[in-house]
Amino acid sequence: MVKLQKIIDALDEEFQVQSYGTDPSFSRFLPHCYDSIGYDWKNNFEYDFTQLFNGCMLSGSEEVQTIFLAVFPTEIVLERFISESQEGDLLFMHHPLLMECGDPRGSWGRGFLPIKEKYLSQIKVKNLSVYTCHNPLDCHTTLGTNSAIAKALNCEIQNPVNWSNKYLSLGNIETISTDSLISKLKTLFDIPYVDFEGINKEKLNKIAIVAGCGDVIDWMQEAEKNGVQAYITGEVHCHIDNEYGHRKFKKMQEYIATTSMSLIGVSHAASEYLVHKTLVKDWFEQNFHIKTILLPQEKWWL
Repeated sequence: MVKLQKIIDALDEEFQVQSYGTDPSFSRFLPHCYDSIGYDWKNNFEYDFTQLFNGCMLSGSEEVQTIFLAVFPTEIVLERFISESQEGDLLFMHHPLLMECGDPRGSWGRGFLPIKEKYLSQIKVKNLSVYTCHNPLDCHTTLGTNSAIAKALNCEIQNPVNWSNKYLSLGNIETISTDSLISKLKTLFDIPYVDFEGINKEKLNKIAIVAGCGDVIDWMQEAEKNGVQAYITGEVHCHIDNEYGHRKFKKMQEYIATTSMSLIGVSHAASEYLVHKTLVKDWFEQNFHIKTILLPQEKWWL
């Protein structure tokens, strides 16, 4: 077993949680989600978490036997964590909220949703811990979400000098066709299909990688200016069923008509799960010699 505080301190240092300051996304979405259901998140979550929206969210017993790894707190992920864990175990996730991103071949999603109060209560009763790491994990140069994808594709990140976009990674891979690349990505991310737009190419070797929400036209244009031929991301389109999502979808359709790139979405959750499955799992096991259990989502396009 390992002391919980030792793990928290190591994670805070490795991912420089304090230096990132308040998370710009979850400092908005988390209060809104929990306030909407009347949950007193300010007093139920750890104080530092309520200021930064990264780090230790729920603190349980001081001894950790097993670490569980997941991307989003789906109901099945939480049910498995609660049922398979022992008192004091830790769930390390990328997000403190569930996000229904939508399915390009199915239903559109509802966006960010709070963890149901019954699961939060069960976690507390069992003295379990939860630690989430959003921007610091995305931007980490060796343990990041993009880094894991690049490593799996044997792609060395070669961003331009003074490149300021921490979410967009550029690099070269062995020459491949769009169709072959899609087939490779479907296997890598264990998904039945991708969200494809743009141009199908016979040969390409320069790619951009943006794990998670990569449906940002400015980023796509910047990649294209730098010679990128295939843009690999979690989401090409926003499929959130509200005014914001439909507006983004329309703007992306307009951009797609002008691009010369292959745009390939592998699902938000799957694009970010790979780092847990590989780099993060290895980091925990090497640093703490502790058992880790992966909690994949029941459905990647959600």
